[in-house]
Amino acid sequence: MAEWTTKKRMEAMFRHREADRIPVTDTFWTATIARWHREGMPKDVSIQDYFGLDKIATIGVDISPRFPESVTEETEEYIVRTTRWGATQKEWKKASSTPAFLDFKVKCYEDRLKAKELMQKGDDRINWRFLKEHYPRWRKEGYWIQAGFWFGFDVTHSWFVGTERLLIAMVEQPEWCMDMFNTFLELNLKYFDEIWNAGYEFDCIRWPDDMGFKHSQFFSVDTYRELLKPVHAKAVEWAHKKGIKPLLHSCGNIKPLIPEFLDFGLDGLNPLEVKAGMDPIWMKKTYGDKLLLHGGIDILLWEDAEKVKEEMKRVVPVMMENGGYVFSSDHSVPSSISLDEYKEIVEPAKKIGRFG
Repeated sequence: MAEWTTKKRMEAMFRHREADRIPVTDTFWTATIARWHREGMPKDVSIQDYFGLDKIATIGVDISPRFPESVTEETEEYIVRTTRWGATQKEWKKASSTPAFLDFKVKCYEDRLKAKELMQKGDDRINWRFLKEHYPRWRKEGYWIQAGFWFGFDVTHSWFVGTERLLIAMVEQPEWCMDMFNTFLELNLKYFDEIWNAGYEFDCIRWPDDMGFKHSQFFSVDTYRELLKPVHAKAVEWAHKKGIKPLLHSCGNIKPLIPEFLDFGLDGLNPLEVKAGMDPIWMKKTYGDKLLLHGGIDILLWEDAEKVKEEMKRVVPVMMENGGYVFSSDHSVPSSISLDEYKEIVEPAKKIGRFG
């Protein structure tokens, strides 16, 4: 069977049909890429081309309040900076890790109103030059093109107001939370409508909304139904009206929320975080006919290529039955994985994941 394009492969997976093979992709920490450059990966070659990964492109827009950005401290190990979202965060330069969030500009409803006003300003929220330069090549080479939506619980708590503050507000000030969730989404819909109407069509929407941690969720199913489900459902409805697929990224254990996702027609879920309790084989047997499942290969094993290959032999044949699966780790690939170790994982994934 001839090699398919990523676009054709992904379309087959979302239809729960076989392709030439399953798509093989992943995300990578900045420190990981820096290590691989030190170990010989050329800087002028993309990771997708270097490893022969499936070609996936993401279109983004800027819906931030555009608060002034600044660096308040920098050493060889870390940098402390304030982002355009108003979060002051400490980022490690040589380690794969989420930032440590130290402070936030938005701390109350009044701050939120000021930020909301700033989010509406500016006519340069879309990088048209980037699209004009890259979009024709993406289509010519059969890329799968994603609209990178940015809304929901995760980005609001981690980038905008802080975790504790948002969780308390979800109980004591639910209207404030719903206003933030809806404002973020409405701006996404506005700008991606502009992009679509300008002729830059995409194949799916993907948004990050981590709603779980190890063994549990940040909030109850009832809270999800009241505050977040309507916003998620609106995004999915928007995608379906355009004939494209919605894919949700949510780390942690979110099993109790999955029936809610299915209720409004979600098509795909990532990353199936094994260490949090998201058993991929259970997911396949329970929801594999309804959801495209993306991920589920335990990243804690990836420092030993042989262990990963054994896990792949156990998991991948089950996950790829009747299509509906995309291979990747259950989280971003960390800098503890060497260039050679990752090479030893990619090719077997393609081989094990071949149909026919």
